[in-house]
Amino acid sequence: MSVLKKLAGQTAIYGLSSVLGRMLNYLLVPLYTSVFLPAEYGIVTELYAYVAFLNIVYLYGLETAYFRFSSKEPEENFFDIAVSSILLTSAVLSGIIWFFSNEISIALDYPDQAHLVRWLAAILAIDAIVAIPFAKLRQNGEAVKFAAFKLTNIGVNILLNLFFIIWCPLLLEANPEGWLNQWYSPELGVGYVFLSNLIANALYIVLFIPDWYKLKFSFHFAKWRKMLTYAWPILIIGFAGVTNEMLSRAILKYRLPEGFYPGFSNLEILGIFGACYKLSVFMTLAIQAFRYAFEPFFFSQSGDQKSPKVFANVMTGFVLFICMGWLSLCLFMPYYAPIFLRQPNYLLALDAVPLLLGGGLFLGIFYNLSLWYKLTDNTIYGAYISVFGALVTFVLNWTLIPKFGYMGSAIATFTTYFSMTVLSYFLGRKYYPVPYDLLRIAAYIGFATVGIVFNELTEQSLLKSVFIFVFFLVLLLITERRTFQRLKAK
Repeated sequence: MSVLKKLAGQTAIYGLSSVLGRMLNYLLVPLYTSVFLPAEYGIVTELYAYVAFLNIVYLYGLETAYFRFSSKEPEENFFDIAVSSILLTSAVLSGIIWFFSNEISIALDYPDQAHLVRWLAAILAIDAIVAIPFAKLRQNGEAVKFAAFKLTNIGVNILLNLFFIIWCPLLLEANPEGWLNQWYSPELGVGYVFLSNLIANALYIVLFIPDWYKLKFSFHFAKWRKMLTYAWPILIIGFAGVTNEMLSRAILKYRLPEGFYPGFSNLEILGIFGACYKLSVFMTLAIQAFRYAFEPFFFSQSGDQKSPKVFANVMTGFVLFICMGWLSLCLFMPYYAPIFLRQPNYLLALDAVPLLLGGGLFLGIFYNLSLWYKLTDNTIYGAYISVFGALVTFVLNWTLIPKFGYMGSAIATFTTYFSMTVLSYFLGRKYYPVPYDLLRIAAYIGFATVGIVFNELTEQSLLKSVFIFVFFLVLLLITERRTFQRLKAK
């Protein structure tokens, strides 16, 4: 089996778990948008935005450092060192958040919601602790086990959400004085979203019991310092990356002038924008699946003299399929969006989704390009690029939100990822040249862009959308027929 077929196979398994899992999880969005008002969903949107930032802090780049050093020195105990370090720091960080939970909830303008902060502290600790065991599964090529664990967690989370949000209120209504009345509180509302997440995440601890038995707490200082030296720029990259993705949802409520959208409060608009942002998750899923497989792949292939050509082919294939996804999601959004966003108010921000999806496309290309600074141990340049992106994100969100509302955030997202991609490409040419086929890549993106713009500027029609998509597919089949023939022959 060729290395590209192996990568495709690994991506397919990770993709199945990611797409199927997130699709199942995404079925909760219709539930939330049916039961919770936009202001209530705004709480979920904002708090999980902060969680995304803190997830990076809790891991501080050790996941990628583990990949790097366990690939170079597989006989060493980098797994034990990484897990031991994260166990200690997670206990400290979550302890601080738990202790100051009342003050944090007040600062976020959610008085009497300190329990949500405490639950999030526990969720963050568990996520960090199991990150290295999950990385070990990827490193060992155990994609099926990885997928099974992820899907189990998502399945439990969905069932708990249905139990707390749908079944418990029905049971309580049928028997107000029954056993359920002793512990179920309807006033908790969106709190059950976080509680479900916490219980489902706790299951990871059980699933990884064999790894805990084998774990040897180790703080070999020289190796730990070597990992941290490699990892700290990854921390900056990750933090800047989350800034690019989450900052809009963290500050929209505060930068949006009151009354900018007549009849809606800022918290309601945050909930609406957050719900529509969820539609871009389909692009994120494809990128995440590819990233899970690609990161260990390029480390393992780095010693091969032919690897730059392989990486170039991977990029071309990635852009081809991601453009198909971008085009199809934009063309058919008016038809699938109301299925997920149940209340009409949630559809208000749909016009921002094509830009968000386009930003996701360039984020995927950026991840693909990132191999140059990881393979050459120049992760500091990755940090520089990501900090540049974070600055662009902050400046554009700060200046555009008061003028254009949530569309300002969408413009900022697209501009940030595009500029980071261009900067990374030109720096990569100097340190690790890869012969990317820029003409074909630009053609794919151009064809998809023209199709999306034409669709947006003309009258909505399902037949028209189908025609544009089929035309794009035929165009690809004609231009890439030789590539498909070669792949079929292998």
